[in-house]
Amino acid sequence: MYGLCDCNNFFASCERIFRPDLEGRPVVVLSNNDGCVVARSNEAKKAGVPMGIPAFQIKDLVRKAGITMFSANYALYGDISDRVMTILREFVPNIEIYSIDEAFFDLTGIADPEKLCRTIRETIRKNVGVPVSIGISPTKTLAKIASKLAKSYPKLNGCCYMYRPQDISKVLSTFPLNDVWGIGRRYGKRFTAMGITTAQQFVDIPREEIQAGMGITGLKTWQELRGIPCIPYEANPEAKQQIRFTRSFPKEIYKLETLEDIVSEFTSRAAEKLRGQNSMCREIGVFIYTNIHHENDAQHCESTMATLPDYTNSTIDLVRQARTLLRRIYRKQYGYKRAGIWLSHFIQEKEYHNNLFDSLETDDRDKKLMSILDDVNKTFGRSTLKLGSEGLTPFKMNREHLSPRYTTDWDELLTVK
Repeated sequence: MYGLCDCNNFFASCERIFRPDLEGRPVVVLSNNDGCVVARSNEAKKAGVPMGIPAFQIKDLVRKAGITMFSANYALYGDISDRVMTILREFVPNIEIYSIDEAFFDLTGIADPEKLCRTIRETIRKNVGVPVSIGISPTKTLAKIASKLAKSYPKLNGCCYMYRPQDISKVLSTFPLNDVWGIGRRYGKRFTAMGITTAQQFVDIPREEIQAGMGITGLKTWQELRGIPCIPYEANPEAKQQIRFTRSFPKEIYKLETLEDIVSEFTSRAAEKLRGQNSMCREIGVFIYTNIHHENDAQHCESTMATLPDYTNSTIDLVRQARTLLRRIYRKQYGYKRAGIWLSHFIQEKEYHNNLFDSLETDDRDKKLMSILDDVNKTFGRSTLKLGSEGLTPFKMNREHLSPRYTTDWDELLTVK
């Protein structure tokens, strides 16, 4: 049996932990720069707030429905996620973190998985403060469906144990195919055009047709819906094969020096993530965009990339190359609204062999320097120690509705009166 723990309306639920006055009231969380709605409480959904809608388009609705709006507080959300995952690890032997608010876990050998999962749910609610829904089923795809049922039907009390073949068939006969994990938008449209709209209709398609039309990935989904586990459990997921760091700016930026500082900071953050998964990269790319929503203005959207002389995860090397690439595509007559960098072509550090012409002394020095950089910033906070090329003032987004970082900043601890 697989279990899937899914935090309900996670970002909104995190905000409510320290604002119990918002229980039962509509709450929305916005994306970077307070751009679009990325999370909604159930009350906000009922009030008619669509997912992904730009914040400025719902100003009247926010006022009329009494909606509380928050800027994305990723420091808080990441810490609350860690607390949820820590509790999961206390109850089960292995977990696979799927996203910031979801995790699969192994229930092999558990005599009463439903009882255990209800205990997990109650413990997370009590000790962390966020509500979760848990689905239990013989495959990961079915566990995903079960978790959605647990979230949708109050009578299930947040936990759905779906294991009998007749119950699974009954659920699949009405479950929308487009909502099945692994189908995707492209295949969903194709099957809808064919008149296949439920998961059971998909399961009834002959195996040969599925494999011919969707390949091995589609066949795995088809088998999983039939109760045959095909998607392996990954207690240690593979390292990412690309790291991107992009942001939009509150206003257009014209000066190259300002863009250089921002791109340097983005590259530094990406390099930190690269070292965090014990990887090294061989390619780096940079892009800059003007405001594509200003149709009457002249536009300049360009990207470029470079293959590095050797694999590296040194912030110094990567920032130096990123600044060189930025200068190659920058045009002073334009005001830029968005920029980003990406790292690709990875290998693990343990797979790397020094180049014949490398200086071992320099290589060891860089490794020690990066280790110190990461340790200091992990202990005292991001950007405590950084390159001078990142500038004195860190990049800041529009976050007019930002809540305190209650659990990760000594200066923003909750004050109890």
